[in-house]
Amino acid sequence: MATKINFEGSLQKLEEAVEQLESGNLTLDQALKVFSAGVKQAESCRKSLHKVELQVEQLLQQEDGTLQREPFDVE
Repeated sequence: MATKINFEGSLQKLEEAVEQLESGNLTLDQALKVFSAGVKQAESCRKSLHKVELQVEQLLQQEDGTLQREPFDVE
């Protein structure tokens, strides 16, 4: 059974793929495999972020059903 990887794990694997590709030490076949794996990790990250975005919107939903959008301060 495959283990589900969380956002942080997917992001780390994506960063590793980028480093490998940027190193220039891969054959064309190896680079294609690493790139393909990186695309899958990027999609996994995108899905995770979308899921969290939906959860945040639910938390911000007002009693009347409207969304109260507020600036997100990261500092």
